[in-house]
This record gives sequence, structure tokens and C-alpha cells, in this order.
Amino acid sequence: MLKVLFLVLISLLIVPIYGQQGFLFEEGVNRVKIPFKIINNLIFVPIKVNGTELNFLLDTGVSETILFSLEEKKDFRFINVEKVILRGLGNQTAVEGLKSQNNVLECGGLKMSSHLLYIVLDPEFNLSSHIGIPVNGIIGNPFFRNNLVEINYRKKHIIVYRDIQKNQNKIQKKFSTIPITIEKSKPYLKSKITLNAQESEVKLLIDIGNSDAVWLFEDSSKNIAIPQKNFDDFLGKGFSGDIEGKRGKIEKFNLAEFEFKNLIAAFPDSISIKNVTMVTDRMGSVGGEVMKRFNVVFDYKNQKLFLKKNGNFSSTFSYNKSGIEVQHNGLQWVQETVPMETIPIASKFNESEVYTTKSDFKYKFQLKPVYEIAHVRKNSSAAKAGLLKGDVIIKINHDTVYKLTLEHINAIFRSETDKWINLEIEREDKILIFRFQLEDVL
Repeated sequence: MLKVLFLVLISLLIVPIYGQQGFLFEEGVNRVKIPFKIINNLIFVPIKVNGTELNFLLDTGVSETILFSLEEKKDFRFINVEKVILRGLGNQTAVEGLKSQNNVLECGGLKMSSHLLYIVLDPEFNLSSHIGIPVNGIIGNPFFRNNLVEINYRKKHIIVYRDIQKNQNKIQKKFSTIPITIEKSKPYLKSKITLNAQESEVKLLIDIGNSDAVWLFEDSSKNIAIPQKNFDDFLGKGFSGDIEGKRGKIEKFNLAEFEFKNLIAAFPDSISIKNVTMVTDRMGSVGGEVMKRFNVVFDYKNQKLFLKKNGNFSSTFSYNKSGIEVQHNGLQWVQETVPMETIPIASKFNESEVYTTKSDFKYKFQLKPVYEIAHVRKNSSAAKAGLLKGDVIIKINHDTVYKLTLEHINAIFRSETDKWINLEIEREDKILIFRFQLEDVL
């Protein structure tokens, strides 16, 4: 599973329209509650675009609204369209897209008119296969711009409050306040890290669209050096291709009065971030693996972040110890045996009742997900066992894989060190069995 899913940052080779108004409350509404799905620390919300409901990744790391994977939304209408070039994280080339103006977005009692959208035309740019649910787009700054936005990771809902003093006072009483800056429509904060026994202050993008804990850019400071104990890893995929880098532990991460120890950080290589225009003094990102440990309120207008610890706070920081990244690759028809209802049949013989039962079964066919290996980390336990990119997974630890969600599969690969994993896979029409142990190389 990708730790960072596709779009972490976007740099558009056009001038963004910063005058967009963002979401506004309908008359008489001061508070809206929005349920969401959370998968691998990432938040997905339903939003209507020009009357069609789409599923969006909520991402503070983007300034604009991006659409993709619209193949099943044949009725979706684009308004005032022109071609543009999109470029972002990754080590390859830019991609072609569209810009569409004057769109209407609706979410609960919130509405945004005259909204600018960017549409990615490349069908390979697809979050759905890496998430396991349909994902049609990413929304960033416009969702947060006007209002107070509370994210409750444990209860899986967002509460959007109108920005009035009464709501400000209520939040300030319950939460710790951290100053942030909004630069190029994205939120930044300052925190402290202890890395290689050296404490440093770092300026980080708050990026809830990044499922990792922390990203640090090695060339941004003389105090940010990759720990001696590290490993090469595939960090995700951006507009411009694969994002490669290393992972290692940092001794401490301090966010105001909150402290985390032995946090696992990612260090993207310089080639993967070469297309990203950085704000002054930025040294990395703080992502969903940290933010999920709090109830979070974003206040973009007043440049504040409110945090309150939740039940996730003390959870251990973990990572994929198998070295396998798995993706959803379409559907297959699966035949299942279903028992028919057992029916008692009563008859009378010599004034006594005799009961007989009839038991039978039938077959039914259902569409089930196909999972394949999208990437195998070099020198990982899976690589040493002989697993390859493109292998189709049939069973994990004797469980038929189509009965599992992608989230469940990734949880297995992040579980305790030395756990044995048995994989039955299909490769070139042959069924093969592999066995390996989860290995903690940090």
C-alpha cells in the first residue's frame, strides 16, 4: 500500500485563481456535520459538483481542486474548459489536463459557486486502485478557507462552524492553540525535531493528504541528515511520476507541548521534489500519521491550529515491514456456495407428528476485488522470498484475499515484527506459494 497516495503537492504551470470564495453557509445555518471515510490515515468526503456526487480526498497540501477517474460519471458536466499542463511531485514529466471555471460545489449546508477545477486526463492517475474505494478528486484550500473546520478522526466526522466569536471561544476552551501561517493557500507550522542527537526547529507543511507521519527534506537544513539506520522505499506517486526516498527514525518530534518519540520519517530524494516550488524555509511535511492522534480544528482566516489529544495519541508508529505495496486491480466474478434455508416439513402418521428437513445449496456469482503487487521494496523480506511486481494475490495466511479490504491487507503487513506471512499468488497462470517474516530494519 502506498504510504503517500499520489498527490502530496501540486504545482500548476498557470497562475492559480486565489479570488475563489470558498464554501459558504446557507442562510440560517451555523454548523454542518459531515461524515467521512478514513483509510490509511486519509480522509474521504462526498461533495456534489454541478449536481453530481463525487468522492474527494481532503488534503490541506493542495491549494486547488483536482478531478480524475470520472469514467463512471458519464453525466458529469464540465463548464468553460481549456487545456493546461500539470506538474508536481515525481521524477518524470508533466501531464496534460483541463481547467474548468464557474462550477458549483455543495456539501451538506455548504455551497461554493463559480469554482475553478482542474481535471487530470491521464487514466493512469488513479487513487481508487490504491485506496480500495472510488476516488474522483482532491480538494484543499477552498474547503478550509472561510470557516472553522474540526476533524474528529476517531468518530469519523467533520464539523464545519461558521467563524463567529461564540464558536471561537468554545474551541479555545477545549483545545491547545498553535500559530500557523497560510502561505500560497497552504498551512505551515513550526515544530522541533531531534535527529541524530541534534535538536532543530523545522518549518513543515500541514499535509493531511500525506498518510506518513513526517517528511523531511535533506537539503533544506544542515541539521537534517538521513539517519545511519535507514532503508530505501517507494514513497508514493505524484503528477510527475514515482516518489522515491528513504525511511528512518527520528528520536523526538515536538508539536507545541505534545511530544512523540521514535517517529518514523520519510526522506524523499531530491529528484522526486525537483518540480515542487517551495515556500521560504520549508523543511518538510507533517502528515496523517501524526494528525490522526488529535482532534484537529483548522482556522485559516485567523492562522491558528487547535489540537486536542484523542485515543490514538499513544499508538505505536509503524510501517510496512513486508516491503510489498498492494493495489486493487479490477474485479473478478467469484462463484460462492450459499446454503438454502432449511425448512421443517410436518406430516402426521399414527396420530404422531413426524418432522423431516430438506437441506440444499445453490451457487451464486459475485464481483470481488482483484489485488496485485504494485511494488516490491528492494532487499525487503518479500523481495528475498522471490515475490515480484505484478503477482496477483490469491490468499494471505490462508484467507481468500477477495474477502479482505485493502486497509485490512495493509494492516497485516504493518503488524508485529517476525510474524510469518504466507502468500498464495498467481504468476503467468501458475499458482505459487511464498513464505516470509515481517522484518523491522529500523
